[in-house]
Amino acid sequence: MVSILIGLGGWGDHDAIYPRGLKTGDRLAHYSKHFPMVEIDSTFYAIQSPDRMRKWMDDTPPSFKFIVKAYQGMTGHQRGSIGIGQKREEMYEAFIAMLQPLIEQDRLATVLFQYPPWFDCMTKHVMVLRAAKKRMGDIPCALEFRHQSWWTEAMKDKTLEFMKNEGWMHSVCDEPQAGDGSVPTVAEATHSELTMVRLHGRNDEGWNDSGDDNWREVRYLYEYSEAELSEWVPNLKKLQEQSKQVYVVFNNNSGGHAAMNAKQLMVLLGQQTPEGKHPIEALPDQVEQLELF
Repeated sequence: MVSILIGLGGWGDHDAIYPRGLKTGDRLAHYSKHFPMVEIDSTFYAIQSPDRMRKWMDDTPPSFKFIVKAYQGMTGHQRGSIGIGQKREEMYEAFIAMLQPLIEQDRLATVLFQYPPWFDCMTKHVMVLRAAKKRMGDIPCALEFRHQSWWTEAMKDKTLEFMKNEGWMHSVCDEPQAGDGSVPTVAEATHSELTMVRLHGRNDEGWNDSGDDNWREVRYLYEYSEAELSEWVPNLKKLQEQSKQVYVVFNNNSGGHAAMNAKQLMVLLGQQTPEGKHPIEALPDQVEQLELF
């Protein structure tokens, strides 16, 4: 089994890997020919039905894995009504019910809890994390911070120790160093089973909210160079020694760069696609590639 699995955030927007004319409903099945796993982002915006999860499982091979992003009401992103019942317990119950088909068929890699930039290192937030992990029970959960205070020199070791003690898997970030609302790369595992790595790009100028309507798109507008991707090879091998599996997610897709960057990293690691093809050669024919890039 390959212990470093590389994939993308979602499967809808990565035109580079799809032949022209492919129907939207056929994209996930085609995606799974290129990558062995995917991060589901839609669950952040709305809790899906268990039947939707079954459909996605049916569209992919039995070995294909899903990372499921925690619903926004569970991580404090959503202001006002949580939209699912009136109690936090009901929200968690609905989310966990959604996961059951994946859990039953061993298709769930982990649930990603990504907390907002204002979720800083304070006692009350430590209690929030403890409560969230308790509500999730034995379901594997990864944790990603977006505030630097968790990773200062004074707090770094304590944060890692807390995550280990509470059973959180670490979601390691590659992102711009652009103030308190960004975090450094801390290539340390906190769980023996799985570590995540999420590459958000390094768009320093576009990272923080400028007030523009398209800010979120600009934030992830970045193409990694081969040299930048090569920097990650020793980090991934280090994490591979600390966890049984490392899941690498490319999230830099505002300009359509995630798929090619992911394939470039697969080449650097000597990997093939799930169908045993060279990652680049598995793309649609050259004419279509030139039209897409």
